[in-house]
Amino acid sequence: MLASPHTVESVLKTGKPGESLTLNGWVRTKRGSKAVSFIALNDGTCFDNLQVVADLEKFDEELLKKIATGACISVTGTLVESPGSGQAVEMQAENIALWGEADAETYPLQKKGHTLEFLREIAHLRPRTNTFGAIFRIRHHLAFAIHKFFNDRGFYYVNTPIITGSDAEGAGEMFRVSVLDAKNPPLNEDGSVNFEEDFFGAESNLTVSGQLQAEIAALALSKVYTFGPTFRAENSNTARHLAEFWMIEPEMAFYDLEDNMNLCESFLQFCVSHILGHCKSDLEFLQKMYEPTLLERIHFVINNPFKRITYTEAIDILENCGQKFEFPVAWGNDLQSEHERYLVEKHFNSPVIVTDYPKGIKAFYMRANDDGKTVRAMDILFPGIGEVVGGSQREERYSVLLERVKEQGIHEEDLWWYLELRKFGTAPHSGFGLGFERLMLFVTGMGNIRDVILAPRTPKNAKF
Repeated sequence: MLASPHTVESVLKTGKPGESLTLNGWVRTKRGSKAVSFIALNDGTCFDNLQVVADLEKFDEELLKKIATGACISVTGTLVESPGSGQAVEMQAENIALWGEADAETYPLQKKGHTLEFLREIAHLRPRTNTFGAIFRIRHHLAFAIHKFFNDRGFYYVNTPIITGSDAEGAGEMFRVSVLDAKNPPLNEDGSVNFEEDFFGAESNLTVSGQLQAEIAALALSKVYTFGPTFRAENSNTARHLAEFWMIEPEMAFYDLEDNMNLCESFLQFCVSHILGHCKSDLEFLQKMYEPTLLERIHFVINNPFKRITYTEAIDILENCGQKFEFPVAWGNDLQSEHERYLVEKHFNSPVIVTDYPKGIKAFYMRANDDGKTVRAMDILFPGIGEVVGGSQREERYSVLLERVKEQGIHEEDLWWYLELRKFGTAPHSGFGLGFERLMLFVTGMGNIRDVILAPRTPKNAKF
């Protein structure tokens, strides 16, 4: 049996001198003298390495030569008290098995600094670095926190379809799913592609959101959430855009906008607190290397109640603040990141929830206010990043929703089922969407969204 019940993390936390055990992992570094080799062993379970001491008299010289940075080994030995600072124990090796060599001259991850741009070119190896080991451990704990939060509050996890015939946002920037011959597709009489001959019998795409289908479940199960991949064919190479990303989208029957805001504030503070409690050494490393204010920003979100203002109040603040912005401030324009960060970091010094946006800049499904100009939307703004959540109370009135669909030029027949939910037992309901990678940027302090996902998908790039 190759698997060991022990990990580097468990040994560093609870290992006692005199214990004999086996560890598997990868060599981070090796140094030594003519008498002894010191091997830094890491298995990805924590930030720190375990020092393995190999007495050269016990091991074949050729074997030790092959145990270079990047090699994969299994070590059996006895824990002893460590004479150095930083960890209580180290291992005196008694047997070493070499699972996989790594040529010292060609292995890309040498003991030196590597740029994030370089590491993106070797994404198959970058999880072995300190930076990306920390990021992917944090990503795991953040995902776990999300499931725990909703499960503990009586939500049901639903899996909405990845292939869809609807565009929830009306953006039109979707990846088509088709089995038709790209060079010779079947055509209609007017020369357009006849998608009735396609696999699904209609034009189909990868989803940009699971929200509309999640509403189906919410109007039967009361409280549900989705957590899955979404796709957007936006030709953007900014540090904030991916073509494939993960979304968390809860939908709740019998929730109005205030209920929605209360839930989302609790949700965000719970998730960020969970990371602080489970990833301290990883956070401290990322703060030291990339974002000096990382822990300060995390405490900022945990310790400050979220300030709630309307969009109209936000515009008034921005128009009268005396600060010059790159993008113009005017009622009817969407808020840009610089406006959002001013509200959070300069004016209120707290996270901010902005509500009641003009209906012209928001999606068709958001509930119309009585003023005829605004909708029951909400955006949550964080320091350093701006908008992190978008949500709304959904329009539950059939006639009002139908009018909004027509106003935005959406084909009524494409959303017949969504409209029909408003005919049979409609109910007030609300929900929000959180981009998982956007929240990862906040809790890791990384500056580029490509660095918080295993294999980023961006324009002209689908490697790994």
